[in-house]
Amino acid sequence: MKQLMSVSLIGLSLLATGSLMANEATEAKIKAAMESDLRTEQEVDRDRNRRPVDTLAFFGLEDDMTIVELLPGGGWYAKLLVPVVADKGQYYGAIGTSRVESMTSQPGMEKMQIIAKDATLNRPEGSHFYDLELSSLGVTDVDMVLTFRNYHNFSASGRAAMNKAAYDALKPGGIYAVVDHTRRHMEGDSDENRRRFDPVLAIKEIQDAGFELVDFSDMHYKADDELEYEVGRRSVSGNTDRWTLKFRKKD
Repeated sequence: MKQLMSVSLIGLSLLATGSLMANEATEAKIKAAMESDLRTEQEVDRDRNRRPVDTLAFFGLEDDMTIVELLPGGGWYAKLLVPVVADKGQYYGAIGTSRVESMTSQPGMEKMQIIAKDATLNRPEGSHFYDLELSSLGVTDVDMVLTFRNYHNFSASGRAAMNKAAYDALKPGGIYAVVDHTRRHMEGDSDENRRRFDPVLAIKEIQDAGFELVDFSDMHYKADDELEYEVGRRSVSGNTDRWTLKFRKKD
């Protein structure tokens, strides 16, 4: 019995060591991507606030993963994610990708692939929020779906469509990683908070899509953001309180 326990402990130790080495290798690749000449001075200036190394470590990113980034915008995270998974994994950008599609010709970004090209975003007249229509992301069994500061942009039906698309694309046990600007719980819409979102409501909606909440992080908590002002206002721009939620597709 003692011999069996010893063998088991050795095996667990080897697994832990291997996981640690994998995490260190991924972190090194993130840091190398952060030094890339592709990044603008303005993008580099945001590193301290956005904390990409800590954020991606919290979500459990590894360099051999197949990942999807929803609404990559101008490519701030894409410029970090694509090089990290280029050798062993795959990066897909989906929905609202017009600004990043040209990056595939840049050194280190060649393996970026754009999917869900039939997805359409529509903002009804008089609304601040987008509806989303898509059949699927067009990929399955991916390890992780990420989206950063986009959840607030959608109507209830748009958010439901995005969550379903993420769920359908992920493998069982896959991770759905979501970050957004914080709104006070149960606060109604106003011009000052329309680019913020209630984290409690986000949890409910994403769980309703079939996910389970794995963890949350307060790494983007900002004590001096009173949650009263539009995120573009000078007093809070670049210093908004943000929630960071990690979900898992149930087996």
